[in-house]
Amino acid sequence: MGHIRARAETKTLYFDFHYLKLRCREQTMLPDTPANRKKLQTVMSKIETEIALGKFDYARYFPNSPMLNRLVAKAAPAVVAEPVVEKTATPLFRVFAAQWFEELRPTWRMSTAKGYQAYIDNRLNPYFGDMEVGCIDKADILKFRSTTAKLANGKLKPKTINKFMKLFKMIIDEAAIRYDFITPYRGIKPLKEEKVHIEPFSLDEVNRIINHVRPDWRAYMIVRFFTGMRTGEIDGLKWKYVDFEKRQILVRETYSYGNWEYTKNDGSQREIEMNQLVFDALLAHKEAQGGLYETVFVNRDGEPVHNSNFLHRVWTPLLAYLGIPYRRPYETRHTAATLWLGAGENPTWIAKQMGHSNTEMLFTVYTRYVPNLTRQDGSAMERLIASNIQLKTPIQGIYLNPMANELNHWEQIIGGDSTAVQQ
Repeated sequence: MGHIRARAETKTLYFDFHYLKLRCREQTMLPDTPANRKKLQTVMSKIETEIALGKFDYARYFPNSPMLNRLVAKAAPAVVAEPVVEKTATPLFRVFAAQWFEELRPTWRMSTAKGYQAYIDNRLNPYFGDMEVGCIDKADILKFRSTTAKLANGKLKPKTINKFMKLFKMIIDEAAIRYDFITPYRGIKPLKEEKVHIEPFSLDEVNRIINHVRPDWRAYMIVRFFTGMRTGEIDGLKWKYVDFEKRQILVRETYSYGNWEYTKNDGSQREIEMNQLVFDALLAHKEAQGGLYETVFVNRDGEPVHNSNFLHRVWTPLLAYLGIPYRRPYETRHTAATLWLGAGENPTWIAKQMGHSNTEMLFTVYTRYVPNLTRQDGSAMERLIASNIQLKTPIQGIYLNPMANELNHWEQIIGGDSTAVQQ
């Protein structure tokens, strides 16, 4: 299919079409105006019709074109020693995207690669897949973005659509470098994103959660709420990274989608100071495990915690039972940050505990949770916990018969009827 395009340098229009399997670009002196585009599109339609009927005379339309010699050679291949290859031909988007993905996949974390693959398969290829990368223009890109937003019917947030666009930009910019054309993504700005709103748990909610969660999950919840560790970091925590002598948790690797990986980035490699509650919880948890496992938190099979299992079997039913509005488990990380800020800890120290390179996020995301800025490093949190968190029952680690432990726990809460829980 032919196109009428505009040169970025001169803002003049040119024809862009294929004839005899060659890509033809014929320049004009006409400026890029709606009237001129309409006029040239009429000519383009006529050219395409004549090509389809086998009646197209290239010289009649473009008598001074350098392409005429190449077309003569194309029409009489026997006279030519080697076939003429169109140097400007570019691959289909789906072909180049697959090549680009395979080349860069070793540099990404497993979760990142899985997300990119889903974006390419489900979003980019259905729209751009059969287009040549060199033929995609700015109008195509903007139409994709608007179409994606309309089909989603408001269900996709601007931040999500921007992720699709960012990935597309990475691919098309690399294609432009390799095939020597001007990237069509120039001048396209991201959609305005909504301000990030967090929903941290209150200290009262934290207290209720850690006192009503199953005993063998209590240490896990305490570590989540009072260290700010990410899900993959806590699920991948090994005992060799828990330094009881220095009272530190060393974040060195993560566990995600069944794979052990490097942390999110270099800044995530950090040492988290253990307050007394976390220290005691992990010490009791280690004694309960009896040295059976390499990983700190395990499931009934002795394997690292699977986030989906925790989400559906522990987290969701517990919040529902306590009547606490549902939030993602990731809000435990936000909770740690807001509790530190509420206690008056030094923002620089907090950023270090969270794995942030600076305090910018603290002041953009958690601003309203900063009552004052004192220069203390952990002691304020110790006092906050000591005066507000009281464990009603000791931390336990029951691994021999976890199903029986789970049923007994819920039977105690709901008065002996565990049928609903099992269902």
